[in-house]
Parts: sequence; structure tokens; C-alpha cells
Amino acid sequence: MPRKKQQPKKVKNVFLELKDKSKMKDKKTKSFTFLYFIIAFFAMIAINSYFFKAEVKNVPYSEFKELITKGKISDVVMVQGTLTLDDGKKTKFLTSRVDDPDLVKDLQKYGIKFAGYYENKIFKAIISWVLPFALIFLVWNLLMRRMGGAPSSVLNFGKSRGKIYGEDEIKITFQDVAGVDEAKEELREIIEYLRTPQKFMVLGGKIPKGILLVGPPGTGKTLLAKAVAGEAKVPFFSMSGSDFVEMFVGVGASRVRDLFAQAQEKAPCIIFIDELDALGKARGMNPLSSHDEREQTLNQLLAEMDGFDTKAGVIIMAATNRPEILDPALLRPGRFDRHVLVDRPDIIGREEILKVHVRGVKLAKEVDLKIVAARTPGFVGADLANLVNESALLAARKGKTTVEMEEFEEAIDRVIAGLEKKTRVMNKKEKEIVAYHETGHALMAEFLDTTDPVHKISIIPRGISALGYTLQLPTEDRYLMTERELRDRLCVLLGGRVAEEIIFGEVSTGAHNDLGRATDIARSMVKEYGMSRKLGYVTFERERRPLFLELTPGMGAKDYSEETAREIDNEIRSIVDEAREKVRTILGEKKSLLEKVARTLLEKETIEGDDLRTLIRNHAGDNEGDQLRKEAN
Repeated sequence: MPRKKQQPKKVKNVFLELKDKSKMKDKKTKSFTFLYFIIAFFAMIAINSYFFKAEVKNVPYSEFKELITKGKISDVVMVQGTLTLDDGKKTKFLTSRVDDPDLVKDLQKYGIKFAGYYENKIFKAIISWVLPFALIFLVWNLLMRRMGGAPSSVLNFGKSRGKIYGEDEIKITFQDVAGVDEAKEELREIIEYLRTPQKFMVLGGKIPKGILLVGPPGTGKTLLAKAVAGEAKVPFFSMSGSDFVEMFVGVGASRVRDLFAQAQEKAPCIIFIDELDALGKARGMNPLSSHDEREQTLNQLLAEMDGFDTKAGVIIMAATNRPEILDPALLRPGRFDRHVLVDRPDIIGREEILKVHVRGVKLAKEVDLKIVAARTPGFVGADLANLVNESALLAARKGKTTVEMEEFEEAIDRVIAGLEKKTRVMNKKEKEIVAYHETGHALMAEFLDTTDPVHKISIIPRGISALGYTLQLPTEDRYLMTERELRDRLCVLLGGRVAEEIIFGEVSTGAHNDLGRATDIARSMVKEYGMSRKLGYVTFERERRPLFLELTPGMGAKDYSEETAREIDNEIRSIVDEAREKVRTILGEKKSLLEKVARTLLEKETIEGDDLRTLIRNHAGDNEGDQLRKEAN
């Protein structure tokens, strides 16, 4: 049985009043536009009267006859003629017509040209009125389009700029969204309500007024909102938070009113506000402006969300990646009271997302999306879509008919480390420093138990400033880290700098990024995680609360003394120094292996993780053989 389309609910009195006000506003706009045309009409009269009117001299008929005999008339047309003055100039003249049968004889006698005249009034009207009006309208039209849209919309700043998609226009469904199964389950209830609201109304249940999609950029929040509308087969109003705010005061609030009025007429429907933080930032955050246009727009949004009933079938959805700066009034029950987390996908989710994006791509049989998903930890949906597209472009550039695993590997390196720059020439000394630096990172990652295994080492420059890189890939998704794991990660970061010290006896500037990341980890261990042996189980870092809760006279002040701050600095330095000494001991003992791997890297420029582990095993076997020979001797 085809589903019967639900009739729109009766709009409340408040929306009827808004509709009446909107009609009155339209009438004012039309009258305002008509006034412009009246002004233009009188301007054209003035132009025709003073600028396009030729200088004509009025001459009595008796003087006209006298001028004929004196030879001052050049030619005569039965409407006007040309009079030759004494200085040789010619001017047009007009004279009253008199019933004079000798006029033609006199004109012939003195050799004056004469002719009849038929005035084309239609052509004259076109030249005098229609053409100038068309020119004015054309210029006005171009200016209005430059100001931001069609002329009719420029005068209607208060109208909503939201894009309206019909029931059958959105083809996106939940089959096009992967890797966010929990979020889809949360939203199925909304779809069920939009399809069969009576099922909930019989039990007295009320659907949430607002659903806030929260998550990092690129996780598919906007796509998920469109999929909800596509599944429910209802109209979809899409608008960005920045579309409400304009330079004119009151425009944003007017657009909010118009958006909700349109939604009530199209109910059941979905209103989606993307980048809500552009509109819903906490009030009072700007001390220089206590009541600016953005706050006025936010106030109107809060009032509208309180003023409508979900029984009308209007569901409000919004998306943001900065929920901590939203106004608390937006997040209270009765407004955006349901928060749906759209988080980064795990390895299973990444595989499902890859399957969605490779639907239109010709893949080789040996391509294993599970391996690609395992090698892309932390990637979101947008990153994976870019990865598939880069792989297809690389295959097309090489002239292949299918995308192979080689292209996926190269695309992963390109997305993570940047574009490969084989043309960048480094001198021999710099290349050696980079090789030993990256080898130090790789060996520390292999020697420590809790670190992620090495996937690839390369000394080919990539991106803006990367002269080489060591790529580690986790064996599984992790959500917690122990103190030992953090200290081992510090050792990996410092491995490159210590390797330079051991081999060359001096350091270079290539480790500045490693040192910054190592310092951040050590600082977090001391100030946030309570992993300092000297300071104990104490945290000195405030919880990252919404900024509107920090607007106090003591904002930014430390909660600890200068002596404690000195102890924190000493403890951070102590943790980094301990990691450095540990790395120096390990690499010092493995100096021959460090040199062997670095020389291999200089020859090949790239070493895969399996090849690196083979080198380590072979070197260990050689050392064991040397030791046995020494003992035998």
C-alpha cells in the first residue's frame, strides 16, 4: 500500500501573525519598487526636455518670406527648415503655416530645396522613452546582481536563504552513509516519527525538538542529515549558520522568522543548520559588544524553538565540530536536547566507508580494502574519499585500466606526508643526516615493546618541509595509553636527534618538530595525567570547559604558585632527559646496526617495514656468530 502523505498541521496563531506581517512587508517592498520607477519616469522627462531637445528658433511667417528673398534659407521641410545666419552657421527654425499658394513658386524661384515630412511617432517614442528605460533597467539589474542575487531578492534581505529540497530531490539514504552505525541508530527514531507520527502520539511521546550532530570535521555530519531526509521522504531546509548574519541589523532575526514560517507551511520537514557555532556562539563572549547582530539572531532562534510544537512535524537538526563554545541556552532540554556523536570511524567503519567510495572505481582483484583500512588510522570519511580519488588519479596518470594496491599505498603516503618531491636536490651531507635521523626513529620504534611497528622509512622529501619520514601503523585501534607507552613514544621522537649526536657529534635543525611533540607529551604527563613521581597524583591543567564559563575577572590565571610552576618545568625537563639517556644507551649499543640501516637507506631511499625487520634479524645473527667465534678463541 502506498504511504498516504500526511496533511500539514494547522499553523498556530503566532505563525499566522508572522505570515500577515510577511505579506505586509511584501506590499511595502512592491510600493518601494514602484516608487523607484516613478522617479525614473520623471527623470526621463527632464532628460528629454533639457538634454535631447535641439535648439530651434521661432520665426514669423512674414520674416520667413523675407528671408527667402534674401537667400538666407538653405532648405525647407514642411515641419521645420534650416536657416543660414550671417556668420555662416546654420540653425533650425519653425514658423506657422499660412495658406500661401505662391510659397512653392518662391522656393523654386530662389533654388531652395523643399520636401514633405512624415513623422514616425512610434519610432520617436522608442528612441525617446523605451530605449532609455531599457538602458536604466539593464544597469540597475547588473548592479543588483553584483550586490548578491536577483533584483527581487536584494530588496528582500529578511527572506531566508535556505536551500529547499523537495521530497524526491534528495537521493541520499543510509546506504550511502557508512562507519557511523551508532549515529544512524539514534536517528532512525526521527525517521520513524516523520513517517508515522501517530505511533508516538498515541502513547503521548514527544520527539526531541532539536538534534545536534557533534563530531570532528569530515566525519559526515551533513551527509547524515541529508540521509535522514532521504529516508523519511520529507522536504529538507538546508542553511549554514553564517547565512543568517548580515551587516544590516535585524536581518538575521528576520531570516530566522521566515525560515520557521516556511517550514511550518511545508511540514512535516527537516530544518538543518550547518556550522551552528557561527550562529550559536555563547552570548557575552565579546566584551566590546554586548548586543550585536549575531546575538540578536541567536535570541530569535531560541524564541522560535520555544514557539513551535513538534506535533507540527518540524524537526530541527544542526551540526558543529565546536560544541564547547555553544550557548548553554541552545543545549538545554526543549531545544537541542539530543546530541548525536559522529566520531572518527574504527577499522571496521573505515572499511565500510571505503566500500561506499569505491563503488564507481575499477579496482584490481588483489586490492584488499581491509589492509587499506588498517593502514589509515585516524582517517575520517572525507580523508578516505580523498584517498580513493587520489588512487584513481594516480592509476589514470600511469595509463592503467584498474586501480591497484600500489596506487593505494602511494596515495596513503601522499595524504599523510605530502607530495613526493624527487626533484629537490640535497647535498651529500644533508642526505646522510636525514638518513641517520630517520633510522634512529625507526630502530627505537622496533626495539621498544609498546610502540607501533614501522611500516616504511623514506628520505625522499615530501610536502612543504619534510625531508624524510618514518611511518608507523598501529596494529589495532587504541583509546587509552599507559605511562610506559607515553615514555616509549618520547624515546621514538628523540631517536632521530640522538642518532645525529652519536654519528656526527653535533645536531641539526631537523628535529624541531620532534622536540615540540616530545615536550607536549611530557607536559601533559605532568600537568594533566598525574604521571610525575615528584608531584604525585595532581593535575595542574584546567578542564577545557566552554569558553563562556571562563569569562571571569581571573580568566587565564594559574591555580598554582610560581614555585610549583618551577617544579613543573623541572619535572618536564627531567622526563625528557630520562628518555634521551635511554635512547642514547640503546642506540650506542646498536651503533653498527644504525650505520648499516642508514647506508641501506641511502642506497634505496625507501625501506619497507618488513625489509627493516629482516635487516635487524640478519644483523643480530651476525653479532651472535661473532660472539661465538670470540668465545671459541
